[in-house]
Amino acid sequence: MKALILNCTLKPSPETSSTQALAQVVIDELRAGGVETELVRLVDLNIKPGVKTDQGEGDDWPRVHEKIMAANIVVFATPTWVGQMSSVCMRALERMDALFEETDDSGRPVAFGKVAGIVITGNEDGAHHIVATVSQALIDMGFTIPAQSWTYWHLGPGPGPDYVETDQGHDYADRVGRNAARNLLALARVLKPDTYPVPESGE
Repeated sequence: MKALILNCTLKPSPETSSTQALAQVVIDELRAGGVETELVRLVDLNIKPGVKTDQGEGDDWPRVHEKIMAANIVVFATPTWVGQMSSVCMRALERMDALFEETDDSGRPVAFGKVAGIVITGNEDGAHHIVATVSQALIDMGFTIPAQSWTYWHLGPGPGPDYVETDQGHDYADRVGRNAARNLLALARVLKPDTYPVPESGE
């Protein structure tokens, strides 16, 4: 069982990422369940704009695509900026648009049989909006979103400390994150691509 966590922070390595810190709670719980995990900080890569799996020379997205294809569980971890997901998260979803054209040998979308979850941080609201937006995109692509498979942390309106700068709200965010990890793993263990019927073709 493999899980891929896509950290969509705007901070390049080695800067501290609050989003990664909360995602680590999910990662630790997945590992406790025997899952092999990999975390990729997308901002460190050259991910070109576009909606193809490979946008040409210098594009690092094909490597990420390979990791997505190899994973049973995919977790998007994003900060909140102006009430929205990060631009890096949006870029990843745009590149994953190519999945609409990719099917297995039976004609099923390649994301069938994969589960997905979401981790969100930020000192402003927007978490529920981000969950709805990211979930909708992933469901369209063929991912399955388990019950309560997301967690978030924020301190409410106005400026304030980041997740790594305070213990406030950690009890809730961390507990919900561990529950999300267990729910992701529970469904990933039983879900198979052929759980779903082959979609009708428009051709």
